[in-house]
Amino acid sequence: MTEPAIHRLSPLPSQTELSDDDITELYLQDAGDPWLRVNFVSSVDGAATHQGLSGGLSNDVDGRVFELLRRLCDVVLVGAGTVRAEGYGAMRVGAESARARSGAGMTPHPVFAIVSAGLDLDPRSSIFADAPERPIVLTTELSRPESREALSEVADVVVCGRERVQAERGLAVLHERGLTRIHCEGGPHLFADLIAARAVDELCLTISPRLEAGTSSRIATGAAPIAPLGLRLAHTLAGDDTLLLRYVRG
Repeated sequence: MTEPAIHRLSPLPSQTELSDDDITELYLQDAGDPWLRVNFVSSVDGAATHQGLSGGLSNDVDGRVFELLRRLCDVVLVGAGTVRAEGYGAMRVGAESARARSGAGMTPHPVFAIVSAGLDLDPRSSIFADAPERPIVLTTELSRPESREALSEVADVVVCGRERVQAERGLAVLHERGLTRIHCEGGPHLFADLIAARAVDELCLTISPRLEAGTSSRIATGAAPIAPLGLRLAHTLAGDDTLLLRYVRG
C-alpha cells in the first residue's frame, strides 16, 4: 500500500516528499526528556469529533503521522472515555515501527497508560489480555476496591487522587517507571487537566479538510478557567489538503 505523500510547508518548504525518517526527525527536534506530547485532530471549523468519534475526522495522512508519533514514545496516555468510545485494543504499533523502536533500544511497543477515575474497564478485554507490555491504570481513591483488585491482575493500578486523577501525580508515576517520553491521545477532559497542570510540552494538531458544524466539543474541555499557555509553531506539514501542525511551548 502506497503511503500518502507529505510535504513540509514551514519553516522551509520541502521540494520532495518526506520519508518516515524525515518526519520522525522533525518531531524529535527541540523535544526534551521528559517530554509530554499531545496529539489531536480537528475539523477546519474546530470540531473535535465526527459523529462522536475523533477517528471520524482522521484520514491516511493523519494516520501515517499518528503511527510515527507512537514510534517515538515510551508510553501512550489516554483517558478511559476515549479508550471506550474509540474502541482501543492492545497497544501495538506496526511491524516497521516495532523494528525501528527495537533498533533504538526501546521496547517494541509502547506501554499503554489509561486514566480512569471510576475504573469502568473490563480486565478481560484485549487491551489487557493481548498487551505486549503490562498496562498502567491511573485511578482514584473512590474507585471500587473490587475493580482495583480485578484490574491489578492484568495491569499496574495506581491511585493518583481522591475524586479525580491528579495530572501531576499521574505523570510522576510514569516518570518513576522510566516512561518519560509521553504521548497523549486524549480525550478533551484529560487534555484540559494537563493544560491546567502546565504540563504540556507539545501539541500535534491535524486539521482535517472538512466542515462539521453541529455540537462537537473542543479538543480541550474543562470547567475551570486557566491561564493561557503560550506555544510556538515548530513546523507545518501538509498532504491531501490536510495540515499537520506542531506546536511546542513558547
